[in-house]
Amino acid sequence: MAKPSRIAVVGLGYVGLPLAVALAGRYSVVGYDLDPERVEELTQGRDRTGEIEKEILGTGPLEFSSDPGRMAGADLFIITVPTPVDANNEPDLSAIHEACRSVGRELRPGAIVVLESTVWPGVTEDICGPDLARASGLECGKDFFLGYSPERINPGDRRHNIDSITKVIAGQTPEVVEILKRVYGSITKMNVFIAKDIKTAEAAKVIENTQRDLNIAFVNEIAQIFHKLGLSTHDVLEAAATKWNFLDFTPGLVGGHCIGVDPFYLAYWAKEIGHDSEIILAGRRTNDGMGEFIADQIAGRIGRPVPGEASLLVLGLTFKENVPDLRNSKVIDVIEGLRRRGFTVEVHDPMADPKEAAALYGITLQEDLEGAGRYRCVIGAVAHDSYRGFTTETFRSLLLPGGLLADIKGIWRGIALPEGIERWEL
Repeated sequence: MAKPSRIAVVGLGYVGLPLAVALAGRYSVVGYDLDPERVEELTQGRDRTGEIEKEILGTGPLEFSSDPGRMAGADLFIITVPTPVDANNEPDLSAIHEACRSVGRELRPGAIVVLESTVWPGVTEDICGPDLARASGLECGKDFFLGYSPERINPGDRRHNIDSITKVIAGQTPEVVEILKRVYGSITKMNVFIAKDIKTAEAAKVIENTQRDLNIAFVNEIAQIFHKLGLSTHDVLEAAATKWNFLDFTPGLVGGHCIGVDPFYLAYWAKEIGHDSEIILAGRRTNDGMGEFIADQIAGRIGRPVPGEASLLVLGLTFKENVPDLRNSKVIDVIEGLRRRGFTVEVHDPMADPKEAAALYGITLQEDLEGAGRYRCVIGAVAHDSYRGFTTETFRSLLLPGGLLADIKGIWRGIALPEGIERWEL
């Protein structure tokens, strides 16, 4: 094909929806998701992820459907489904298998199937290819072709969006590469990088977030060291950052569906080829242990819980600031750690969906902070913009005399606290 006549984007989450919207300005696009409720919301112009505005959803030749048959006639399929880990931190490719079966049943000779999901090197060709062939009855590399283009969507980031990033692409043949270059280049101002091959592109993606995870693990470990020395990690990092090549990472909770997951994919692949990962998994252990460390530090500062005493208030539950995504949020580790120590914990988050918070974590979110009462400890867990405007008076109204402000994210470092209120930060 010189140009796709119809593109099907499979999976309409944080990655697939912005991609489908961008492509719909230039191509005929159908966005497929197996969740009818998600499709209905998008059809009505509502995006629960907050990535796409209502007026944008209504523009361009973009169709939303939960009927896989609506993908029929597409000559380019782009799969953007989640790749999480299971309870044992083993890769879970069930969504990819399901997507390949759905695409395969609609596949026609000459079509291209591109995977954008984060995987270990080899998944596109060794797993997706055979899945598609079985479902379609066609031969991979002869009747249909494969490509890979790792997603780089950063939820809540309005600066590094899809039209301002470099898109890595790789294809099974030079002809496939040329088509993907034109398609992705049309939405990135031709800012594309052609990887040597599909496995190289897959490997590049899986190390991107692993590198970030390891850098954060380093500052999380030094935070634990500095606390034993009575030093503020933020103060130390502020001084160190004056060197031109010092890397700007801060301590905190590392969750979500990318940084908190991708290292396990790389470690799994390493083990499969006979290499035991040490640094990668050590970083994960450090970051996964931060919730317990924070809970222990807070408990040590406020003392034993007393029956009937004022509860603790956690501000923020989503996995990062200014997004509604609750998946794999590590704030729950802090909450559960405090509850195990006998404390009553209340949670507030203006970005999170109350029903989802209840379903995922069994948490009933506080509706608002007006008249919420006063707490023994307020914990700033997520740096939502709505929390950044807090003042001295805010904490006077929220905290009991002698209470503790646990500022995990360093949100209020410049705020003078009421007399008698203790401050703790990572």
